[in-house]
Amino acid sequence: MTPEQLVEKTGVIIALLDKVPKQEGQMHFFGALSAAREFLRTYAGQESDFYKQVGNFDKYSTDSGIRGARAVLNAFIVYVEAGLHDVLSPKRQAEIDVVSDFLQQAHALLDKSECHPAAAAVLVGATLEEFLRTWVEDKRIDLNGKKPSISGYAQALRASELISKQDMKDIESWGGVRNAAAHGTWDEVSDRKRVSLMLEGVNLFIRQHS
Repeated sequence: MTPEQLVEKTGVIIALLDKVPKQEGQMHFFGALSAAREFLRTYAGQESDFYKQVGNFDKYSTDSGIRGARAVLNAFIVYVEAGLHDVLSPKRQAEIDVVSDFLQQAHALLDKSECHPAAAAVLVGATLEEFLRTWVEDKRIDLNGKKPSISGYAQALRASELISKQDMKDIESWGGVRNAAAHGTWDEVSDRKRVSLMLEGVNLFIRQHS
């Protein structure tokens, strides 16, 4: 999701708070506050001050709670517009660096004519799965019963609107190549050019989402 889209969605939550009736609107307020909490849990993170602060306003009066929640959400907009939301933690940066090293190793395997392309396909697929897994963990996204796998992680990221429909299609295609290599379906991974295109696609995807 782009910063512009994130700001727009934050505005939708603020508008929901603004619609809470001034009189006898406590139940409406709790509903709007729940939406704000879930939104910030997903897009700011469960450990962020934004999420923690907005969760305290259910102890306030409706009017004070609305004003407090709006203040937190407006501060989140400023934070996103300043470009701070996309700053990677040292841990996440280290994980991405490791993933990049794996892709370089896969490239080296493809350059060796004596190595079957399946070896590179398995490594690229494992690298993609590791990137998706650490991304899901970094954003504290619940898999909701989905199997921990390339497909499961991708579905969770798609549900949180962190990847596009096209990303999802590409990931499913790459996952298919990886599975063919892992299960010894050699006819599907004997084409070195196909595996090279997979490597290039995964490399581009990771760079775009780092």
